[in-house]
Amino acid sequence: MRLHDYLEYRARTSPELEFAVDGDRRLLYGEADAEANRIAHALVAAGLEVGDRFAVLAKNCVELALVYYAASKAGVVPVPLNYRLAPPEWSYIVNDAAAKLLVARGDLAAAIDGVRGGLASVRRCIAIGAPPRGWEAWEDFVGGHPATPVARRVGEEADLYQMYTSGTTGRPKGAVLAQRAVCANVHQAGMNFGAGPGDRCLLVAPLYHAAAGIVSFSTVAAGGSLYLQEDFDPRRVVRALAEERIAVALLVPAMLQFCLVAVPDAAERRYPELRLIIYGASPIAEQTLREAARVFRCDFLQGYGMTETTAVATQLSTADHRRALAGEPALLASAGRAILGTELRIADAEGRPVPEGATGEILVRGPQLMRGYWNLPDATREALRDGWMHTGDAGRLDANGYLYLQDRVKDMIVSGGENIYPREIEDVLYQHPAVAEAAVIGVPDEAWGEVVKAFVVRRPGAAASADELVEFCRSRLAGYKRPRSVDFVEALPRNPSGKVLKRELREPYWRGRARRVN
Repeated sequence: MRLHDYLEYRARTSPELEFAVDGDRRLLYGEADAEANRIAHALVAAGLEVGDRFAVLAKNCVELALVYYAASKAGVVPVPLNYRLAPPEWSYIVNDAAAKLLVARGDLAAAIDGVRGGLASVRRCIAIGAPPRGWEAWEDFVGGHPATPVARRVGEEADLYQMYTSGTTGRPKGAVLAQRAVCANVHQAGMNFGAGPGDRCLLVAPLYHAAAGIVSFSTVAAGGSLYLQEDFDPRRVVRALAEERIAVALLVPAMLQFCLVAVPDAAERRYPELRLIIYGASPIAEQTLREAARVFRCDFLQGYGMTETTAVATQLSTADHRRALAGEPALLASAGRAILGTELRIADAEGRPVPEGATGEILVRGPQLMRGYWNLPDATREALRDGWMHTGDAGRLDANGYLYLQDRVKDMIVSGGENIYPREIEDVLYQHPAVAEAAVIGVPDEAWGEVVKAFVVRRPGAAASADELVEFCRSRLAGYKRPRSVDFVEALPRNPSGKVLKRELREPYWRGRARRVN
């Protein structure tokens, strides 16, 4: 199977079904497949060969949804960019991927102009919407190409897309996902999503993200419709759930919480079509789930995974959620059980299995694993040792196979569903002339799960305020990566070999919590 096989099948058998809704735009499956063919022809005409990379920078829109299918048809590899990053971060990813083409939407095209001169591999820049000076218009790029399939044969082993995930080295790594892996995860995860032909799936989570990607692909595989919103606004989300025939929605727990507290009439509305809310990125608080169940009167499904596992490795099923609400609330602390065709192992530092119930690193094996990290053979070997994906998360398995996340083997912070690695922020802080040493941790936050906190040792005789350092990070890091607070200390705690003891920095903020992730 290839990703575009799903779109072509639905276009062939049910061309009149709705493919997507994007504001006032509504596209049917027959129209969507024809447009994907035109985009595929445009990519080929631009000189992109099988396996070539191109970058895409856009908020949720029909064009972004179609790019995945068009690229699949042409055998070229999209590199979706996180629009929340700062321009220098975009520049690094585009150059690392050796992207030959850059597609950007709206004001994001203008935002990248400041670093455009440093994009060494990019031959052409195409803007969706009004093009800035020096950019080509999307309509000109795609228009005039035929609506028939391109004459390229793309196999199951071909690379489908390359998503960047932050790395402990401070630089993001490009996880390469093959057709076979993604299509396997579409089947594995989608069999529990519950979408069917004609069902609308609300997607406000960004399509550059693995979770939104797999939910969108699974929706199309089932013949459902993508109901796209480009930014999270709790009032617009609640209105759509109530008035736009939404059957399935993907929301992170923080979004659910905002919908419940920021929309006064949420509980008075009716949601006649809503059957399932999928959430991930962090477990859900029992109070939030009970209130959401009371208000939305639907089932819930949690997924756990990472970009390196395409998206999903475990699921806490709708039946598990019903059990939790009926008297087993401890289940809500679980990330569920391994999905179809997936194995879990809890291992010690040497990769050996630990006894049942003991804590160790979570390892995942299954058909949905990435091919590896782009141009990083050592990191790939380390991550995919013996065919197992070493997640960097610490957890335990109970006798029934339920996975419980306990902590992180690595230093990663998860804030609002976004992965953040402290080294990247520390590297920016070290650029400030007043900073002698810096260490970054995640601290608990009710809305976002975790937020970034920095500890800084000033250089002798230097002066800098916390606000100054946060402002210094503003143009250099995405907003969600910027420290929410800065504490100045005389020295950082270190072990005899000089390694900063971040566990000691974290301890006062996480003391008394059974789980050291949020």
